[in-house]
Amino acid sequence: MDDGPIDYGQYERGSDCNYWDLDGTLRFEAERLYPDDEFEWAEPVLRDWGEAIGHRLAAAAAEADRTGMELRTYDRDGEVANEVKYPAEIEELEWTAYEEFGLTHDAFHAPPGRDEPLGLQHTLTMQTFLSFVGAGFVCPASMTTGAAIVLDKYDDGSLQAYLDGLTARNHEDHIEGAMFLTEKQGGSDVGANEVRAEPQDDGTYELYGEKWFCSNIDAQGALALARTPDAPEGTKGLSLFLVPRVKPDGEINDSLFRRLKDKLGTLNVPTGEIEFRGAEAYLVGEEGAGFKYMAEMMNFERLTNATGAVGIMGRALLESKVRAANREAFGNPIQEYPLMQRDLVEMTVDYEAAAAFTFAATRFYDQYTREEGEAAASDVSDEAAFRLMRLLVPVAKYKTARMSVDTASYAMEVLGGNGYVNGWATEQLFRDAQVLPIWEGTSNILSLDVLRVLNREAAHEALIPWVSDLLEVEHPYLQSVAADVQDRFTQLQEALLTLATEDEDYAQYHAKRLADLLFDVVSAAVLVDEAQDALDAADDARKAVVARSFVDSRFGDDYAYGVKSGDRSGMEEFDVVARYARKDPADLDVADGEESEETAPATDDD
Repeated sequence: MDDGPIDYGQYERGSDCNYWDLDGTLRFEAERLYPDDEFEWAEPVLRDWGEAIGHRLAAAAAEADRTGMELRTYDRDGEVANEVKYPAEIEELEWTAYEEFGLTHDAFHAPPGRDEPLGLQHTLTMQTFLSFVGAGFVCPASMTTGAAIVLDKYDDGSLQAYLDGLTARNHEDHIEGAMFLTEKQGGSDVGANEVRAEPQDDGTYELYGEKWFCSNIDAQGALALARTPDAPEGTKGLSLFLVPRVKPDGEINDSLFRRLKDKLGTLNVPTGEIEFRGAEAYLVGEEGAGFKYMAEMMNFERLTNATGAVGIMGRALLESKVRAANREAFGNPIQEYPLMQRDLVEMTVDYEAAAAFTFAATRFYDQYTREEGEAAASDVSDEAAFRLMRLLVPVAKYKTARMSVDTASYAMEVLGGNGYVNGWATEQLFRDAQVLPIWEGTSNILSLDVLRVLNREAAHEALIPWVSDLLEVEHPYLQSVAADVQDRFTQLQEALLTLATEDEDYAQYHAKRLADLLFDVVSAAVLVDEAQDALDAADDARKAVVARSFVDSRFGDDYAYGVKSGDRSGMEEFDVVARYARKDPADLDVADGEESEETAPATDDD
């Protein structure tokens, strides 16, 4: 890519383009995320992936969204069939993702051109780009990898055929996974689940009861929680089972797909209700350890929820920039007007922060899942990586989900009436984004999980030195930014101490605001560190401008809502931030973004 700003006016819409080439934010994050040898292999693959998504899959996913799916519970003879009729375009999505690009294969088996598998950071990066066009399809792809992670770690080998199917590259041999967790009476209270698992003489189990929200309802590699006889109440009494749609003898399993949910979005994945009527099921690992095993999958799914949100933000932002470059009002493209420039800069900065935080969490997750001794991109210990992964993943899922809804909503506004109309990308993006705050735990559940991780895992012991290291930068401009972050970082540490000494009700009351503060401080610190890396590696100060913009937006003085501040940064840095133009480090002004005496509120000492 050259140093000049991207000319978004050359595109008619945010498709028929290469997403890898157009998205400098994700390219930057991917290069930091992968170990060097893996990125060398992955970069051309990701470029081809961005090309395939931006051209072939964008059109296929949009058409599949319009067509929808149909459940055929019974065949013509009245026998249970439990069959979902898919749009033809889903076949293209599946073949391209699973066979051509090895989306669910390459983290478990060596891909072409390599002797070893890649880390799960590769899967998560690919899913981020796939979410530009098909967040609904990313759901079954993600659950397929998630189910494979669980079987690979906890199965004794008896379910190897299913693991082979979940990770197969050949489309004919490939099966998809699912996670059947939610029950009508339980919801987020998984310990209230009631589905029963009755042991059989042949070592299998029969499941009885209903699951209320089953995404990818017809998956052959579905995992479900159920309660064995005499199991204790709560999550300690739950075991994990693999429940295929079709039994090994070719017969339909003993369950009933009652209906598909009439959803607002994510129409590229069938979500429905299942009534188990003695369905044949196979125990995964040990009885009573099901919630622990499912939590392993949940960590991955929450992270994919965050990378999916980042992908939706990236596509919504691209659609906005293309529209702003092409739409004329009062004689000029609307991107030339100061207010639109400010909007696009602020949207881009939020996108950069969401990506920075999420890929930091991904880096620690990848290290946690690698075998001992394998190379990872993180430079913290394995123990610290686990603690940071457990802390950052729920925050990433909570914050990026809400940010994706806001970004998609405003993108519709940039497109005007067209943005609200079926057939335009922003309408689908908004519908798909709206489920992200709900999937894999609501914001309240996630915020309580943050408290749990701080209490049980002492995650702050890994967080504080890591953030402190991120803020150790050399460039004077970045030292000024880091000093502002340090002030809020100190407040975060004080907040952690307060919640550790207050009663449980007080801690729960403030849990969500703590997660907000964690996100802002960590995002700012990561952006500062990224900015120093960009200056060192590419002599480019663009990330430094992004870091300052984010810090000012979250921690800056808000006197008179900034109207008296004299700030014009959104106009002055529009090409640099929103259009990815290079920034010469020599043009950085250490005083940029600092509060002036003229705009600060008066005090009695003035």
